[in-house]
Amino acid sequence: MPTAAIVGSGLIGRAWAIVFARAGWDVRLWDPHRPTLADAPTLIACECEELARHGLVDDAAAVAARARAAGSLAEAVDEADIVQENGPEKLEAKRAIYSDLDRLAKPDAILASSTSAIVASRFTEDLPGRARCLVAHPVNPPHLVPVVELCGAPWTSPQTMERARAIYQAVGQVPITVRKEIDGFILNRLQGALLAEAFRLVEEGYVSPQDLDHTVKDGLGLRWSFMGPFETIELNAPGGMADYCARYTGFYRRLAADPAPPEVYDPQNVEKILAAWHGSGSPERIAARSEWRNRRLAALAAHKASAPREP
Repeated sequence: MPTAAIVGSGLIGRAWAIVFARAGWDVRLWDPHRPTLADAPTLIACECEELARHGLVDDAAAVAARARAAGSLAEAVDEADIVQENGPEKLEAKRAIYSDLDRLAKPDAILASSTSAIVASRFTEDLPGRARCLVAHPVNPPHLVPVVELCGAPWTSPQTMERARAIYQAVGQVPITVRKEIDGFILNRLQGALLAEAFRLVEEGYVSPQDLDHTVKDGLGLRWSFMGPFETIELNAPGGMADYCARYTGFYRRLAADPAPPEVYDPQNVEKILAAWHGSGSPERIAARSEWRNRRLAALAAHKASAPREP
């Protein structure tokens, strides 16, 4: 049975544990914060039961049993085929943990970081085993949203990238390869472009934040849940993508010439949007809405899994 080490057992780490465990892997969990580590197996078991209710796992107890807490970092990684690191988004913290991982993990283990903002070259350059290191950036929560962005440093070996892609595919994820390092990788750059325009449109009084959200979740998002932007435009003109570009790129060029500026994120604009949003940001509400989101994502994942194959 292959083994995955999950280093950092918070929200993302627990989700990764489920990804590997439901694929039949042995999973070892580690977290320097002992209460977080102690709570992880119970929380994983609860989430597996929720997945079972949607038909996304056959045996929740068996999946949960494959994920267990390790007594030390060394114990967690010593037999791991892949290490999924989920530590703080701080450069010095990444450098410190990767120094330990490179020293403790077996030489052929892949060392993958879930970081969403720090490219691998910034924390792996001085490691003897730097060729086996990469970023494997998931979407939250990765056990329900399968895309994972694989981005190596300039010194990450092609064999590491190939093995990583094969592993993530085998455990049910949808890996995409980022061919060279770029801040934000792919998903966050796309999300950032949409978010900046959303902030601008609300700030300038064109739309309320609530109606902006409806535009995405009841409009763009319905298509985007099963088609990407290129496939979307291919189907939006009788002659396909070339026809669409001939018809509409003049309009999009005008939009691209006037992008949302960085000032849309200035504090005064953030305050304006918060006031218009009228939502409570209490921890209790955030937790409840996160649970609701996960239930809806589980239902969507079950629907997509049962849908006929695309033509």
